[in-house]
Amino acid sequence: MPLVRIDVVEGRRTPDELRLLADTVQEVMLDVFAAPPGDRYQVITEHRPGQLICEDTGLGIERTDDLVVLQVFQQGRSEDQKRALYAGLARRLEEAAGLRSNDLIVSVASNTREDWSFGLGRAQFLEGDL
Repeated sequence: MPLVRIDVVEGRRTPDELRLLADTVQEVMLDVFAAPPGDRYQVITEHRPGQLICEDTGLGIERTDDLVVLQVFQQGRSEDQKRALYAGLARRLEEAAGLRSNDLIVSVASNTREDWSFGLGRAQFLEGDL
């Protein structure tokens, strides 16, 4: 049940292109992170031009306004799975959506079972519902 935030520059993609982007990210979550089917939590946010600022950290990476920033909140994935995620996202997003790997930034953050409520004011993991 990774929660994925997808940040993009407003006006660069149609609604269908945004859906393709989100669908491709979900496919990688299922394949690489072994997320259960139907376990999809994604938030897409569009930012006005100039409001998504991502420099290259001295790596010489040239970015365009096609930039996509993914934040993945998850629990229990290994370093190998995270590396596979980065590579899989870069490859599949380029194939499916034409996104250059220079324009993809991915951050994975870990949390625990107690950090989730799926609604109803309850901690479903802690209460044995999941």
